[in-house]
This record gives sequence, structure tokens and C-alpha cells, in this order.
Amino acid sequence: MKVVGVETFGGPGALAVHEVPEVHAGAGSVRIAVRAFAINPTDTGVRAGERDSSKATAPYVPGMDAAGVIDEVGPDVEGWSVGDEVMAVALPLTGHSGAYVEYLVAPVGSFTRIPRGTTIEAASTVPMNGLTAIQMLELAGLERGQTLAVTGAAGLLGNYVVQLAKAAGITVIADSSEKDQALVRSLGPDHIVPRGDDFAASVRAVVPEGVDALFDCALQRDTVVPAIREGGVFVDVRGWEGNGAPGIRFERVSVFSEYRSFDKLERLRHGVESGTIVPRVAEVLPAERAPEAHERLEAGGTRGRFVLTW
Repeated sequence: MKVVGVETFGGPGALAVHEVPEVHAGAGSVRIAVRAFAINPTDTGVRAGERDSSKATAPYVPGMDAAGVIDEVGPDVEGWSVGDEVMAVALPLTGHSGAYVEYLVAPVGSFTRIPRGTTIEAASTVPMNGLTAIQMLELAGLERGQTLAVTGAAGLLGNYVVQLAKAAGITVIADSSEKDQALVRSLGPDHIVPRGDDFAASVRAVVPEGVDALFDCALQRDTVVPAIREGGVFVDVRGWEGNGAPGIRFERVSVFSEYRSFDKLERLRHGVESGTIVPRVAEVLPAERAPEAHERLEAGGTRGRFVLTW
């Protein structure tokens, strides 16, 4: 079967299509004939060798988001049939394959049906970013009516964070550049402030005492911590442990721990079906153009996800 991966870690040009032995569903799992996989920032770290690869062998296959059709059902699997269209989370470099594959063996719990009325390509953008957004909200523990500031609101993770927070009754302050105003406004935040170095001051102008939580999807870190009130929480998406600011609780997301979070995947599916969450595809490309997709993603400014298809 074909996979997209790297023999040697490096830049986007290290990605290539490789032939590897075909995989098959085992006990408690299904095989998904992958039709689409989304390109996420975390994939670039896998490609570049920035993550632990000691449990994997070359070619190293990135990717955490896939969607396709079940074509094998293993023993001890109930409720799933050949032909079911599903979206799944994959775990690269862990003994499981990443998502850039023709066939993905997925244990029960790591996938669910694609939302009604949604294309397979759009569905492939939902699992990893959606699970990350849910975990961020769980870490913060906000209640209805509390305040949340979001950096990077125009990015796909930021989109899902704003939409899920608003659905939970949280007051949301989102950042935006001038060119992204219409997009960010469509997400439904209560307030929009300028993106950049003055973010914290702009948030304090809206909430003088500071917000209850800040989700830093744009990795602004030290510059935005002052937006948070004493006793508030900062949630980081790339492992930052915080700057020791007194009275602030610093939390870090670990979406790998959500590998078999079926109930949360179902929540995401229902969220898309109800219109609470809106998937966003930047462009659909053939799998062999993965190097281009990585290069364009790293250049910045992409809204939505590049989705690759076989």
C-alpha cells in the first residue's frame, strides 16, 4: 500500500510516496480505506524529527486526521460494517501509523461516522483539532458566563475553540487581523480585538479585571499572559510550561491522550451536524503534493486545512 512519509527527517521536500506492506484489521479494530487526510501543524514536527520516533521505523508517516470508508472489520467488533464512512484519529510514531496512508487500522473508539451532510474531505479536518479544542475547555473548567480570550482565532483550531466555547455559554474575546475580520466575526465571538503585541491591553480594555482563561492558539505566550486575571488559567497547545506569573494556572494540551475518546468524537460529529462547528477546507490536493502542502502551511496565512486525497 502507499503511504506518504520520510526516510530521513527534514524539510517539506523530505516527504515522498512510499510502498509498504498492506495492513489488515485485527481484533477490536477496523481497516479504513483512507479517502482524505488533513495537514496539521503537528505533522510538520513529525516530518522534521522533532518528536520521539524510537517506537517507529522508516518511512515515518505523519498525520492525525483521516476520513474514509471501512473495508475490513476485525474480530470482536460490533456496530460497524464494511461501507461505513468514518472520520478517525491516528497516532504517528507510536506503533500505530500516522494518517498519511492508503489503509489505516483503527481500534474501536478512535473513529466515528462522518457527520451527515458533510463530505469526507471536510470530515477529515474535524477529529484532531476538535478533540484539542474540547480538551482545552476541559482543562480550563470554565462555567457559563465566564470569560475566555483566544489568540489565533482565525486558524482552524481557533475556529473550533470559539465555536465550542460559545455553544457552552462562555463569553469569548477573539483576536483578528484586519483581513480576517469577516471570518472571525462569523464564528460568533462576543468581542474581537486586534491581533498582535497589544492583545493583552486590548483584552483588558474589554474586561478590566482580566479574563478567566486564555487559549493561546497563536503561541504568543509571554506577551498575552497579562490578559488573564489572578486565579485564571492559560492553556498552551505546544508544551509551554508557562512563565511563572503569580496566580496563573498554566495547562498544556496533550491530544495524543484522546486517541480513543469516542464520546468526544461523537460530540464533534453532532456539533458539525447541528452547525455548531463548521469544518473549513483550504484546498484539496492529491497525496503526492504533500511537500507543497507542508511548505504552504509553514509559510503561514492558511485559513482552514489542506486536505490530501488518494
